[in-house]
Amino acid sequence: MTELLPNYVAGRWQAGSGAGTPLFDPVLGTELARVDATGLDLPEAFAFAREQGGNALRALTYRQRAGLLDAIVKVLQANRDAYYEIATANSGTVKNDSAVDIDGAIFTVGQYAKWGDTLGDVRALRDGEAVKLGKEPLFQSQHLQVPTHGVALFINAFNFPSWGLWEKAAPALLSGVPVIVKPATATAWLTQRMVRDVVDAGVLPAGALSVVCGSSAGLMDALQPFDVASFTGSAETAAIIRSHPAVAERSVRVNIEADSLNSALLLPGAAPGSDAFNLLVREVVREMTVKSGQKCTAIRRILVPAEVYDAAAEAIGAKLAGVSVGNPRNESVRMGSLVSRAQLDAVRDGLDALASQTTVLHDSRNKPLVDADPKVAACIGPVLLGARDADAAQRVHDVEVFGPVATLLPYRDLAHGMALAHRGQGSLVTSLYGSDDAALAQVALSVAPSHGRVHVVTPEVAQAHTGHGNVMPMSLHGGPGRAGGGAELGGLRALDFYHRRSAVQASPGVLAALGL
Repeated sequence: MTELLPNYVAGRWQAGSGAGTPLFDPVLGTELARVDATGLDLPEAFAFAREQGGNALRALTYRQRAGLLDAIVKVLQANRDAYYEIATANSGTVKNDSAVDIDGAIFTVGQYAKWGDTLGDVRALRDGEAVKLGKEPLFQSQHLQVPTHGVALFINAFNFPSWGLWEKAAPALLSGVPVIVKPATATAWLTQRMVRDVVDAGVLPAGALSVVCGSSAGLMDALQPFDVASFTGSAETAAIIRSHPAVAERSVRVNIEADSLNSALLLPGAAPGSDAFNLLVREVVREMTVKSGQKCTAIRRILVPAEVYDAAAEAIGAKLAGVSVGNPRNESVRMGSLVSRAQLDAVRDGLDALASQTTVLHDSRNKPLVDADPKVAACIGPVLLGARDADAAQRVHDVEVFGPVATLLPYRDLAHGMALAHRGQGSLVTSLYGSDDAALAQVALSVAPSHGRVHVVTPEVAQAHTGHGNVMPMSLHGGPGRAGGGAELGGLRALDFYHRRSAVQASPGVLAALGL
């Protein structure tokens, strides 16, 4: 029987009392490990993190906590090779895709270590300048931000077991808030291993970082009013979290990242073969195939002027035809597998749901896999769909297929194209392609209200832009509406979620003594 991965809560490693849920290699079908959280004393775990971990972290200054993040970076770098092996085995990703998750996480923690150091040796943050409350400056109000006296619960998605942990944990720990992470079961091994390495290295105070692998039952019940919760996953589960008594009655602050039908928009005037046209084609193919399309930021809808619809379909299809799919251990493979056979079934169901309102423009589903058995492996080739009547194809704007699938949609004029972008009902990101700076700027402002990030690509940034789907710690990650209404990263803005804003009203002498 495979190893039952232990949980780390209440300052000690603890195995669940059940037999455990198996984790599988999605390409080979072999069982890798098991996870279980049955029987854990969750109230004890949360109390230990809240009191022991929280008190120890808050006793440090921001600069000292930044030093803890720097120590975490060193631990993760020292074990990087092992993380790549786990990602290949448990997520089925090729090396470049594993890098997005693993190296992206290490880079993010390192950035917060640098930013945290600039905050200095203080334990609270000034929020604006003091203002007088009367005619004379004898009595003033100073807003400040202080770390919340609670714990941060992360319920994470399966697609980024490394980055999903650390992009949230870095600002939380820097803020002085202890972390309890519940990774998605299917790919929990990498998250658990990273936590194990950091815990074993002894770089954090006891209770600062905990991991629960297995069922999430009881986790929300353990939350108290000053705790915070961050969820990444489906809109259905997000609705359950929002209605939980911890949120509805105890006012636990919650951040949600849910579904997102992101778009890429080619502006008018970009003829087939032009630099802007080619940049769109390249980015669409990259976003469809990186991590097999299993990214919340991936391009799902491709919006192009009606006159270039056929040329775009041909160009994107030609590039997709060259994508090799199969076992990520084979160096000739460009795209690995989905995370599980269950996810493969979900992608197939999603394609069936879109079939009545789309046509297939490129289909690699029947292309032979490289070093993989199609009866076992959770692999599927990329599929490009199209709908010539973008307004009537309602399902394209409603159904997100979480895999290597995107739909090409023509628009009549720029106003129509922007309206189609908004029909995502709130997205994490849209990308714009063109060469007219003024027009791109106007469109960026127009689509920004329904998108957390607007990624503008012109020929001059062809080699410099960071990618439609790459989430950089300097920029906001989140989106309104269907995307969940959440906000993560954005530099030090991420610390807002883990702080409480308060106004201290006092004499200038008292305010000066706050040490801000």
